[in-house]
Amino acid sequence: MEFGRAFSFQFQDPDWIKKILLHALIGLIPIVGQFYLMGLGVEIARRVINNDPKLLPDIDFGGILGKGFGSFVIGLVYAIPLIIFTLPIYLVGPLGALIKLDDNTMGILMVIVSICCGGLALLYGIFMAFMMPAALGNYAAKGSIGAGLRFGEVFGLVKAAPVAYLLVVVGAIIGSFIAPLGGILCGIGSLLTVTYVNTMVGHLTGQAYLKATGQIL
Repeated sequence: MEFGRAFSFQFQDPDWIKKILLHALIGLIPIVGQFYLMGLGVEIARRVINNDPKLLPDIDFGGILGKGFGSFVIGLVYAIPLIIFTLPIYLVGPLGALIKLDDNTMGILMVIVSICCGGLALLYGIFMAFMMPAALGNYAAKGSIGAGLRFGEVFGLVKAAPVAYLLVVVGAIIGSFIAPLGGILCGIGSLLTVTYVNTMVGHLTGQAYLKATGQIL
């Protein structure tokens, strides 16, 4: 994989300033904008997978927004076990009060539930961090939400190229530090860096899919 290229390909487009700015401005739209930026990452992953020389897309509001909604649905499905694991942590207090447990018992129960459920949530969160880029890569490559929800197929991608998906995770972590830097330019600056991070992670997602399917070394 070309890890560094994910951080630099944007600037090779002669219209990169205009494109990033326009995508970022759409990202200002409440809720819809967040879906749009998610879709931007999927669209770039699709272009990487298809070896499209024009990696940074022009504005395609409907098409990119649709991809963003699809990625949201996929993410929501993968998050269901995480919700199940964390829910008891929030319910143990009210339920304990309802059945009138004494303070000592309640404290012990909360510690046990927090350790058990928190540990499961942590393990699944790590697993999900690898699965999501594989799921989104499969979605980008095949164009259907169902492709992202074929769990066996998606797990097979991670199993085929674990290091590649680790690099996507690393890229996303780096992006989490880059994104807030635009805050020094007020809100729009932050949105520009968030948009940039979405393009970067999308590029890594496409590369990881190619690596997992044996299309690149």
